[in-house]
Amino acid sequence: MLAGRLVGMVELYVLGAAGIALTIGAVVYVRALRCQLEVARTLHPARVHAGGTSLVQLAVRNVAWRRSPTLVASDPFDGGKRVARFLVPPLGSSDSGRAAYRVPTEQRGVFGLGPLALQLSDPFRLASLWLTGAPATRLVVYPRIDKVPAPPHTQGDDPRAGADHRSFLSRTGEDFYALRAYQVGDDLRRVHWPSTARLDDLMIRQEEMPWQGRASVLLDLRKSVYTPDSLEVAVSAAASIVSSVSPGHALVRLLATDGTDTGFAAGRAHVEAVLERLAEVRMTSSGSLVNELGVLSRAAGGGVLVVVTTARASETDLERIARLRSSFPTVMAVLIEEAARATTVAPGVARRPTPGSVIPVRVTPTRPFATAWTEALGRDRRLLTTAGGQW
Repeated sequence: MLAGRLVGMVELYVLGAAGIALTIGAVVYVRALRCQLEVARTLHPARVHAGGTSLVQLAVRNVAWRRSPTLVASDPFDGGKRVARFLVPPLGSSDSGRAAYRVPTEQRGVFGLGPLALQLSDPFRLASLWLTGAPATRLVVYPRIDKVPAPPHTQGDDPRAGADHRSFLSRTGEDFYALRAYQVGDDLRRVHWPSTARLDDLMIRQEEMPWQGRASVLLDLRKSVYTPDSLEVAVSAAASIVSSVSPGHALVRLLATDGTDTGFAAGRAHVEAVLERLAEVRMTSSGSLVNELGVLSRAAGGGVLVVVTTARASETDLERIARLRSSFPTVMAVLIEEAARATTVAPGVARRPTPGSVIPVRVTPTRPFATAWTEALGRDRRLLTTAGGQW
């Protein structure tokens, strides 16, 4: 219309007026075209290990009495860095349509999925209306897990800190470890009558010492000792160690130089919480390995300690790790060497040794963690036995 005014052509006025009318008509069209849809989105599984398969299934059902228009569905992933788009064809009354796609799981992390948006447009694509079809959800991609042997159980000051079998204190039943309340199925011959009379409740003699192994995993996240590739190897190693402890119902604790401390606990829920924390850890410029080692030395909970770091760790770091031998019967150090560092060491030349009281697990580009861990346990079996543990 502006061009028609400048050049004095009526035809341009008509063309401009037609464009305005078409745009207004498109807006009215998308506003007036009501659609009622039921949208269900299922993420299965919502927690998966890196490299696994996670499938999103969508179901759309038309609950209106008339046919639905063609819609464009968009499902953003990881804050919109990737978007799954597809067409939803017209659906008759009570008809439904289904679609499925796989989400990327190559990298560990906690990713946002959605919200799912449905776009309704006019035939000329001049106006559109966005509708929310399904709320946002989360996908947790755990680190890669290697099947490795569990670290050894070791005896500590706490009677629950290690021993992979129950310890009966008396064969005759005259002595006992503790008293506990009666539970259905207990042998009535083990009732301690004096305590029962005093407490007015059935009390049972417990003639065995409670047992439970313990493992502490300290993950070094200092930016000064890592590259992005070596960090992924370290996180995967820590996750593998935590997972190896779980089947034995041992207590496991994860600490990291970013301040993470999960505390001791056992069970599948605790292990999954630890793995979820490992899924989102990153390198940090702050944080101190010395501080975390100090926390462990003051805790002195017994059991086995595994420190995961790299070959860039200083001599002082290794010496401080070795000092924890007074608090932990068995101390292991996973040292990850990068490809560039490994190639600079001539064949046959020994790499920097660790203190004799620390069991080293050296991981190189040609010697993955699972192999190095298994070989270290086998090589140091005698050391583990003399330390008071069983392998």
